[in-house]
This record gives sequence, structure tokens and C-alpha cells, in this order.
Amino acid sequence: MQTMRQTALLTLAIALALTGIASAGGQTSGQPSQPTGTSQGAGRGPIQTKTPAEYQAYQAAIANAQNAQAMEKAADDFAAKFPDSAVRVLLYRSAMNAYQNAGNPQKLMDVGLKVLDLDKDDPEALISVAEVLQEQTSPTDLDKDKRAKRAIDYAQHALETVDTDLAVPSGTPNERVEAYKKTLRSSAFAIVGTLQYKQEQYADAESNLRKAIDADSANPDPVVVLRLALALDQQKKYADALQHANRAVELTQESTDVGKMARNERDRLVTMTGGSPAPGSSPQTSNSSNH
Repeated sequence: MQTMRQTALLTLAIALALTGIASAGGQTSGQPSQPTGTSQGAGRGPIQTKTPAEYQAYQAAIANAQNAQAMEKAADDFAAKFPDSAVRVLLYRSAMNAYQNAGNPQKLMDVGLKVLDLDKDDPEALISVAEVLQEQTSPTDLDKDKRAKRAIDYAQHALETVDTDLAVPSGTPNERVEAYKKTLRSSAFAIVGTLQYKQEQYADAESNLRKAIDADSANPDPVVVLRLALALDQQKKYADALQHANRAVELTQESTDVGKMARNERDRLVTMTGGSPAPGSSPQTSNSSNH
């Protein structure tokens, strides 16, 4: 299931890619894109093509952005032809976004690892790989601890590099970059908190899930809000848990899976705090392995 946070990541990533196309497309006679003077904040500067041939090949490759397999192949072909090009990362990120949009997490992780082969500090690839590892790690996996540690290491490294190593196309507005950084930070904290929750480290999970919400407070992800409620519930902090469960209810539709879980958790917490659950509901016992 794609969370609101994942949808926001995908939307912003596509927007960044399209900004790159627009800025490059503004050049005349096939000239490579040049810095526009737009402020990018601290960290690496905007990346760009260096020659007309590289620019034209980039344009031809990025035209496949709506087809995941074609986009990955185009990125591979471009990387083989221009092995030192800085915009290889942009093409592979477009392939990552296409695979996420297509609901293919394994291929998303495979392409993310290609990005990390080019740049081990790329925060978007670090988070994408960590998120797939987190989502595909279950309590019954024999290597669950190893996979969880790997995912947490990737997510924590992304938090260290998001301000210094996020590659953005030339001409990307600074406000769009900063919004994307907020989403990336929120995602990284959520990955760590979710894995800690699965490992029954509820106090640590609470801390990181709160950080995930605070990192992008204008765009709360109901899944993260619900997980925070569950982490608080497990620590018997029922009043605080109920507050966040109510927030998760406000952020969801009752017909969705997350909406149903949020309402079940709210009703359970209402009972635990001495109130009466909503009519027709049946409070369930909180289960650390199901969320």
C-alpha cells in the first residue's frame, strides 16, 4: 500500500525531474543546460550536462520517464555512453520514480542500488532502498535483524546527506528543493521509527515517529500518525495515544485500510481511558506485528 508520504515523495520527485527537462529545454541549438542563478541552499550545486551531445542524449533518455523498463534501459545506455556525466543520477532517479508509480518495489530497490553505486550519499536512493527493505521485512524472516539494520543505516545516512548531497537539476526553484528535503527527512525518520516499532523498541519508535511528523508538519502522513499512536499505546500512554489516534481518524476515510485501523485503535483507546467507543465498533487489542 502506498502511503501519503510515498505519494508525496513520488509527486515531488517527478516535479523535480520535470523541472530539469524544462530548464534544459530552454536552451537553444542543443546547448547544455547552464546554472540559472536560482538559489539551491547549502550543499552541492545544481547538476547539468556539459556538451550538446550529452544534452541531446539526456533529452532522448528522459523522454521515456513514463515507462519504467524503457526508462531504466535508457539510463543504462546513457551511463554507458557518458560514464562521467553528472546527470546519470537524474535518469536513474526517473526510473526509480517510474517503478514506484508502477508498484514494483523490487525494481525500485534494484535501480536505487544502481544510484548508490554512482553516489553512495544520494539521499533519495538511500531512502528508497531503506523503505523497500522496511516494507519487505517481516517478523518471521530469518534475516530480519540484518535487513532492519541495513534499512536503518541507509535511512540515518540519508539524514546526514539530505542537505549536502541531494542532486537537483539546474533551474529548480529553491522552495521546491526545500519542500522535497522536508519529505525526505520525514520519510527517513518514519522508516527508522517503523522498524523500531516492529522490533518492540517502543520508546525509540515514539521518538523517531514524532520526528517524522515534525519534519514535515504541514503534510502529516496518517500511517505515521497511527504508528505513533500504537507506539504510545504499547507504553500504556493511553491519553497521548488517543490524541494521535483521533488525528489519524481525521486524516483518513473510514473505507480505507488505514482508516479502519485508525478507528479500531481510537475505539480501543477510548475504552482504555474510561470512555465509550463509537456505536457499532468493536475495539481490538493492539498488536505490534500488524501495523
